[in-house]
Amino acid sequence: MDRRQFIRDIVLWSAGIALVTPRFAIRPEALAAEQASPLLSVAKGEDYPALVTRVLEPLGGMAHFVQPGDKVVVKPNIAWDRSPEQAANTHPLVVQALVVLALEAGAQRVLVFDRTCNEPRRCYANSGIEQAVRAIGDRRAVIEHVDQRKFIPVDITRGQSLTRWELYRDALECDCYINVPVAKHHGLSRLTLGLKNTMGVIGGNRGRLHFDLAQKLADLATVIQPKLTVIDATRILLRNGPQGGNLNDVRRMDTLIASADPVAADAYATTLFDLRPDAVKSTVVAHAMGLGEMDLGRIRVLEV
Repeated sequence: MDRRQFIRDIVLWSAGIALVTPRFAIRPEALAAEQASPLLSVAKGEDYPALVTRVLEPLGGMAHFVQPGDKVVVKPNIAWDRSPEQAANTHPLVVQALVVLALEAGAQRVLVFDRTCNEPRRCYANSGIEQAVRAIGDRRAVIEHVDQRKFIPVDITRGQSLTRWELYRDALECDCYINVPVAKHHGLSRLTLGLKNTMGVIGGNRGRLHFDLAQKLADLATVIQPKLTVIDATRILLRNGPQGGNLNDVRRMDTLIASADPVAADAYATTLFDLRPDAVKSTVVAHAMGLGEMDLGRIRVLEV
């Protein structure tokens, strides 16, 4: 897939110059080659900003993913009107540290956003993420609410259950997309990890995706392809997800997982819940489509 051509198609469609819906296609063999013997880093510690730096070191640090002048998206989970202790959203200190590292690597702009489930202003404020990003004090670090006008239809040429959907323009156009989900229980998909976090960059009626959800998440993953996935397991939600609310459902783990392979990251994170990777169907389907590795025996795990 010529990514530059895809972005040009998006720009032309958004400007009303082109009438053809942007199409995203990538050769399956190219995906498989990129994911051969993936490297995954796991770090534990109570100093979360330092933990972010440590977990990225075995992967080459943030400079391996962000080049000078890049436009970067850091996509956490900000979906719920919950405090950091309730483990429904990504921890604000993890988000803040990733934004800072991206800026230090030379990013032209780092954008943070999510399409929330609860009222957006409450989610952004009570999650602590809005204040954490603004506290950086750098105009290149931007947190903003989702603009409905930025959702554009995209033909998903490799999609099996989902062949067209509206996706967020900033997530498609950025040079580096960093996925930062929180690891937690989910009543429908069993767990919500990296692949499920893509729901925050899609438009339309998301409830329509709940039928055959695993395949649809994998279909979306053929288009929304993070350069880096950092799974926040500083505290995990064991029950009553994805919204949670009861601190008795939360287990503090002080753990971060990082990989360029989104499927490997989800597969390993599943073990924190005493489950096998194949317990989460979206992981199985994405692996079958060549989007990453789920066999823990084939993943190089480095514990920092």
